[in-house]
Amino acid sequence: MAHSHAPAADQRGRLGVVLGITAAILVVEVVGAFLSGSLALLADAGHVLTDVAGLGLAFLAAVLARRPATDARTWGFRRAEVLAAAAQAAVLLAVGIFVLAESVRRLIEPAQVASTAMLVFGAVGLVGNLASVGVLATGAGGNLNTRAALLEVANDALGSVAVLVAAGVIAGTGWLRADPLASLLIGILIIPRTIGLLKETVDVLLESTPKDLDLGQVRERLMTVRHVHDVHDLHATQVATGLPVLTAHVVVDDSCFLDGHLSSMLDELQRCVDRDFNVEHSTIQFEARSHAEHEHETHR
Repeated sequence: MAHSHAPAADQRGRLGVVLGITAAILVVEVVGAFLSGSLALLADAGHVLTDVAGLGLAFLAAVLARRPATDARTWGFRRAEVLAAAAQAAVLLAVGIFVLAESVRRLIEPAQVASTAMLVFGAVGLVGNLASVGVLATGAGGNLNTRAALLEVANDALGSVAVLVAAGVIAGTGWLRADPLASLLIGILIIPRTIGLLKETVDVLLESTPKDLDLGQVRERLMTVRHVHDVHDLHATQVATGLPVLTAHVVVDDSCFLDGHLSSMLDELQRCVDRDFNVEHSTIQFEARSHAEHEHETHR
């Protein structure tokens, strides 16, 4: 069965622009956090860092996906996305834990915050996020990579709003605990996303079965095909985002090797896997029933 490797619509331009804007917001907010003493602003910078990581991976995927595979790298550079994501997730988890711990400490012992500077830098962050939303919203239709990036920057805009609310409360009432409360909220936004990203990358690196694929159902479906008697050595892994692969040994009637219809059976089995389970890349090895007595015990 032929497999299409044509790249999706090129989104590198939009993703590159948004990545540049978000990286600039990150620098601005880190500087603003140190100048104002605001933990909420620093926490939002950590939140922006998660977006820089996500957007960077989206941009990397868009670039590398267009590089051809070679004999040395038969899947091209698709797995580079996973390695980068694992490293980023580890860093982001440390950032999130620091933000939560520091928030609790500042709730107990509030620190002085320059609310005016906090307002200014928070506003800059919000404007940048809204600009990114505008860039992505014009081209997000149907492209999952870009739609995910749009959700990232929209979520980050909410973090900027939290900073502005905290700054307004401090400016109006002098209640310093508004700053660590806002940082707690932002930290709570960071941690689950980071743990989810880390789990996904570890699953891919361990070559776990993709979470949305039930091998029991795959086996049952393949067994419904005429002449199929057994399916074993069934494995499914994920090379990179959106690229699952499956391999299986399929036991068929001995006569199938004699009457020349194995080719049509292969087409039918691969169509089943593609159509019913959305796995385009599958490798199927046929075995005659009489071969079962020669199979190693671990492969039965």
